[in-house]
Amino acid sequence: TVRELGPLMTGIVVAGRSGAAYAAELGSMRVSEEIDALQTMGFGAMRFLVFPRLMALVAVVPLLTMLADAMGIAGGLVVSLTTLDLTTTAYLTELQKAVHGWDCLSGILKSAVFATAIAVIACYQGLTASGGAEGVGRRTTGAVVTILFLLIVIDAVFTVVFHAFGG
Repeated sequence: TVRELGPLMTGIVVAGRSGAAYAAELGSMRVSEEIDALQTMGFGAMRFLVFPRLMALVAVVPLLTMLADAMGIAGGLVVSLTTLDLTTTAYLTELQKAVHGWDCLSGILKSAVFATAIAVIACYQGLTASGGAEGVGRRTTGAVVTILFLLIVIDAVFTVVFHAFGG
């Protein structure tokens, strides 16, 4: 849960919510020439539109991942109490044996990388939108699909690297 499920599920939810919103918002700004107006006034799109979104996701997604991990562990406790007839003490003892600090840290690290990928892809797709509302819609859909595919690939790479280093 803390290494695989929490980070990946959080990444998927954030991709669908924030990734789509970033792409749609920046795409709308692109087709209505707001970004061109900002650049004419001397404001860089990367500095004022992309970087704050990237930093926001990198700050928030690890926190959301920790919340998802806590909810997953609490759900496991409920199942163990109601279905498996374990005590809370037995569950927590087994949890301490099964989950190590590196498991939690690797999940947090993975979620920060997921957040970076989500922000970069969504902002890129939004900034390259053209063709009015239809183009914005295509880029928004493309952003979410690309992000989801890339999250799976990044997760697989992390799994291979962690396995190679014995983590």
